[in-house]
Formats: sequence, C-alpha cells, structure tokens
Amino acid sequence: MLELLNICKQWTPPRGAPVDLLRNASVTVGAGETVALLGPSGSGKSTLLRIAAGLEHADAGTVRMEGADISRVPPERRGFALMFQDFALFPHLNVLDNVAFGLVEQHVPKAQARDRAQDMLARFGLAAYASSRVWQLSGGEQQRVALARALITRPRALLLDEPFSALDADLRLKLRQEFSDHIAEHRMATLWVTHDESEARAMATRAYRLVGRGLSQVW
Repeated sequence: MLELLNICKQWTPPRGAPVDLLRNASVTVGAGETVALLGPSGSGKSTLLRIAAGLEHADAGTVRMEGADISRVPPERRGFALMFQDFALFPHLNVLDNVAFGLVEQHVPKAQARDRAQDMLARFGLAAYASSRVWQLSGGEQQRVALARALITRPRALLLDEPFSALDADLRLKLRQEFSDHIAEHRMATLWVTHDESEARAMATRAYRLVGRGLSQVW
C-alpha cells in the first residue's frame, strides 16, 4: 500500500510571500488499486505525484510504502515507475533501448532486457519502431513508448500524469484495458493524475479532487 499522509507544500512566487499549494493532503492506494487525482491546472496534482515519486520533498507529512516511511528515500530506490506529460524519453537511444532502460538499470542482462522490451513494444503495437529514434515518432507514439517503459519493470507503484492525453479515442480504450490488466496482474498501486473525470470513472476504483489545497473524495 502507498500512503501519502498529511502532505503540506508551499510555493513561493518570484515576487511575494509563500502560498499553500497542498495542505494536509492524504490519500492511500492499495496493491492492485487505481486512484485518480482530479482538479484544475495549478491545483497541485502533479506536485503531489512528484512528492510520491521522491522528486520533491513535502514541507510536512509522510510518504509510506508497505508501512515503511520512504519520505527521504531517493527516487531510484523506491521501486516506482513514473510517467509525466513530457514523456522524458532519451533522444540518444532508440525506441527498444528506451523501453529496456529500466531493466538494464536493475542489472538485467542487456540481451534479456531487449527481448522483454521487444515483447512489450509488440503489446503496444510498436514492434516495427524498435530501431527508430524517439524523435522520429509522433506524439502519440512517443506516449506509448513511455507507457511501455513505465510498465516493463513491474514497479511497486505506478505514478501517471495524464498518461493517455496524446492518444486517439480507439487507442485510449485499448490502453485502458492494457493498463487495467497490468495493474491487476502485478498488484501495482497506481496513482493517476487526470483532468478527464469520465476516463477516471472508467479506470479508477476511487477518485479525489484537490479542493482548497486538500483532497476531497469524489467516489
């Protein structure tokens, strides 16, 4: 179980006094569960995701995984996979090695990592692009590469920021099912930021909306 407990975070504008971005925000995500975070741009959704990932520290509050306090554990030691809107793909690597990267970092032999990456690309309809550079792909294709890379390591927790935003309707429906299957099969706790409430209702077991810098449960 992933737990974010009483998270507080202030933001200081270039001119002016600090303002609260998050105030006593709490959410728990069980193994194999998808929880959605809803709210307008600038409400603090992505900041909460970054705190869960360890890319930012909360001013107060605790991040726990399986009951252990990981608030000061660096991102690379949390065993999480994260995907943000800019995809963060490596332009110097081809598509296959982008997907295999996380496995290689986990000391999986490169040949084995590439075999598993090729299988994952096939599941996402990208097998023909394995040797392509990521900058040669469309936005939607790059997004699918980023999704494949996020899933391949079978992380303890999956952190997603608008994962389907660049995809057409048919592919969105296909990947919803693909994600649901992976999350259930590997018991990943999944925290998912989205603006699309209908999509959240199709995938999430629970949803919270950022209101007044805190979280209010929607369902």
